[in-house]
Amino acid sequence: MHDFLIDVLRLRPSLAAAIEVSATLAAALGLALLAHRIIVAMLRRLTSRTPGRGDDMVLARMANPMRWVLAALALSVTQRGLPLEPWAQALWQQAAGFVLPGLIGWLAIALIRALDDVTTIRHDISVADNLRARRRRTRVAILTRIAIFTVVFLTACMMLLSIPAVRNVGVTLIASAGLAGLAVGAAAQPALKNLIAGIQLAFTEPIRIDDVVIIDGEWGRIEEIRLTYVVIRIWDDRRLVVPVAKFLEQSFQNWTRTTSDLMGSVFLYVDPAADIPRIREKAGEVIAANPRWDRRFWNLQLTDVKEETIELRVLVTAHDAALAFDLRCDVREALIAFVANDMPEALPRRRQMPVNGGVTPPTGSPLPAHR
Repeated sequence: MHDFLIDVLRLRPSLAAAIEVSATLAAALGLALLAHRIIVAMLRRLTSRTPGRGDDMVLARMANPMRWVLAALALSVTQRGLPLEPWAQALWQQAAGFVLPGLIGWLAIALIRALDDVTTIRHDISVADNLRARRRRTRVAILTRIAIFTVVFLTACMMLLSIPAVRNVGVTLIASAGLAGLAVGAAAQPALKNLIAGIQLAFTEPIRIDDVVIIDGEWGRIEEIRLTYVVIRIWDDRRLVVPVAKFLEQSFQNWTRTTSDLMGSVFLYVDPAADIPRIREKAGEVIAANPRWDRRFWNLQLTDVKEETIELRVLVTAHDAALAFDLRCDVREALIAFVANDMPEALPRRRQMPVNGGVTPPTGSPLPAHR
């Protein structure tokens, strides 16, 4: 009983110190959270007075990571004045070296995503003339993914290097980093190739977000550009996933490289006896009455002569590929209906020339020689 009382008396100072340390840390944490709330409230009041939404989005992205970064900094500063045991001091430093880099990385990623959100708001690609907006959004989207990848990689390295055992192993592996790098590079050559191509894509810009392209015989719009692949939304809502390197190594069609304006063609095959000026006049009426025509250009020309028909080509312009396709369909339908209803003599027909004075020779009999 006497020994037990002695042990209890010995534990009383350590218990009081533990309570003091806990109370101090709790007070520091409370002050940090209170300071965070005051700062965020002041910033929200300031951002509410600005006309744009960009600063509101940045604050919304960074409010949560800022709270925990301030709390970690407050605890780290407070810990230096606390009477901790050596084992507790070592444990604290180990935890701080693992948690602080993660929180700072989280804050950096939130800032990067906030800047990406601001770019998305300021550059709307739903408008008619969206070339500049698509260029900005494409470049920012690729650079955002590169920056996030870099921050995650550096954060993971800093967190692992805070562990002494991992740090010692890392120093040992530096000597063999050359051979290891060659081996990893050879094994990951396709992934590295597409990663480097993605970085190059951000600056050369052969494609952009919402570009209309034709690749592998498929027509679609660029929906998403990643570091190693591109997602193309096909006209029938399928998704074509293409490696980034393919856009730098192989040829493809980009219908919106410099502008979204496009010219479409409609072909008609009519009888050689058709009244072409009359069909041209009707084509002009149909095109002028169609709201999809952008009033830039149209014409109708005889472009080819077949054995029994002639080829008429109608050229029309529109503001983008989707409008051009619909306009071509409208013009084709209207002209075919006009020829069928008002000009039946222009419908293609098969002619048979008589021989031997109008008598057709029997099957298999030779034709008379021409003189």
